Amino acid sequence: MAGHAARRCCLGWDFSTQQVKVVAVDEGLNVFYEDSVHFDRDLPEFGTQGGVHVHEDRLTITSPVLMWVQQHGSIYWKTGANLALTSLSPDLPLYQQLQTCFSISDCPVWMDSSTTIQCRQLEAAVGGAQALSCLTGSRAYERFTGNQIAKIHQQNPQAYSHTERISLVSSFAASLFLGCYSPIDYSDGSGMNLLQIQDKVWSQPCLSACAPHLEEKLGPLVPPCSVVGAISSYYVQRYGFPPGCKVVAFTGDNPASLAGMRLEEGDIAVSLGTSDTLFLWLQEPTPALEGHIFCNPVDPQHYMALLCFKNGSLMREKIRDVSASRSWSEFSKALRSTEMGNGGNLGFYFDVMEITPEIIGHHRFNPESHEVSAFPRDVEIRALIEGQFMAKRIHAEGLGYRVMPKTKILATGGASHNRDILQVLADVFGAPVYVIDTANSACVGSAYRAFHGLAGGTDVPFSEVVKLAPDPRLAATPSPGASQVYEALLPRYAKLEQRILSQTRGPVG
Repeated sequence: MAGHAARRCCLGWDFSTQQVKVVAVDEGLNVFYEDSVHFDRDLPEFGTQGGVHVHEDRLTITSPVLMWVQQHGSIYWKTGANLALTSLSPDLPLYQQLQTCFSISDCPVWMDSSTTIQCRQLEAAVGGAQALSCLTGSRAYERFTGNQIAKIHQQNPQAYSHTERISLVSSFAASLFLGCYSPIDYSDGSGMNLLQIQDKVWSQPCLSACAPHLEEKLGPLVPPCSVVGAISSYYVQRYGFPPGCKVVAFTGDNPASLAGMRLEEGDIAVSLGTSDTLFLWLQEPTPALEGHIFCNPVDPQHYMALLCFKNGSLMREKIRDVSASRSWSEFSKALRSTEMGNGGNLGFYFDVMEITPEIIGHHRFNPESHEVSAFPRDVEIRALIEGQFMAKRIHAEGLGYRVMPKTKILATGGASHNRDILQVLADVFGAPVYVIDTANSACVGSAYRAFHGLAGGTDVPFSEVVKLAPDPRLAATPSPGASQVYEALLPRYAKLEQRILSQTRGPVG
């Protein structure tokens, strides 16, 4: 996220699994330039597929560090690397000068799930999964950086001891632009199982559970909207950047997307894709064994939460095929011809083991809460959509989210094109639903955050900085009487979910 050109602008960068993308945004918040480098296509010499290398155990998934990737990835700088960074020659490309700067050349990325042992060790060290979640915002996850660092320290202690700095992909990318090590920001730092999200400091018990001397290798933390320095003279001399160009702290892809969608207090974004994801703006989080809580990327006093649901569009398509003759218009007609609350019929539809809650299979309940084997087609369709959205609301509220009078719901992804599905979403949450184009939300959000940092960061509200950005389009408002219907149904749905859980895995502890 770097600054000025002949036309005063900010650049937003997105270092993702498969590509690096950049957008340029002017002071009117218009995107006037974009470009990308696709790893498999444009850098074939690295031999990646989908931007990564999958190892023989199928659990270990890495990326070559010289290709510069990855959210939830980590980069290990070798002792002496900072000297190389600060004395780059503008006559040579970066990769030639940094080839020997890394103690580990293939770095673990977010798809890696080979650290289950380290996750259990970390949870045990701090008093269990819930205790770790209260400290760091999430229970231990295989892809989180602390557990990846612990594995590297255990399996490759020599490489670890020769490491002088560990960066996240975000702070790594910022370091390349700064020509020295960039600090990690609170928001991306929240995805490591190492940061105390309430106090915004490294958690000493978590650090000691993962590896020795870890705090000095991680370096300091900064608020997400901090200006971390001026651009390295390498870019001034080699590419003509203005010497006064500032670099604002880089962050993770999810926090950057929250900025790109311009969520405000009380708002919720729902991405309706292969898996459904919820982004929540929280004031007072209640960390749980499910979901993730991060420091908020645009307001350090607040938080954001993420919840992921695996049974998203594939489940909707399957019920469409069976109950609506493979037709979305028939599917929509069924939603329009059935009443809110579905006459008290409730359904749970999970073709694959769900993350939140851990349930698989189809479960249907009549108005008396007795399980039944089938519903009429129209009832089945409404039961699926109402059930998906009730589950989202219940689990969001479990993390401390509350619908407020000013709440907006921003819908993105495939199903956000279906007005009748969005009507159910508005009814279940009791809030208006807007649609937004998020093709570049992480990238554009990064440029917005750069403007925020340049405008003074924490002293200026983010909403003030982005007020000129295009507004989302209103798609649905709650039907009259919706809140009474769902206030009665939501507790029943939550209770039935607990009943299914206890049947499938014995008594819940």
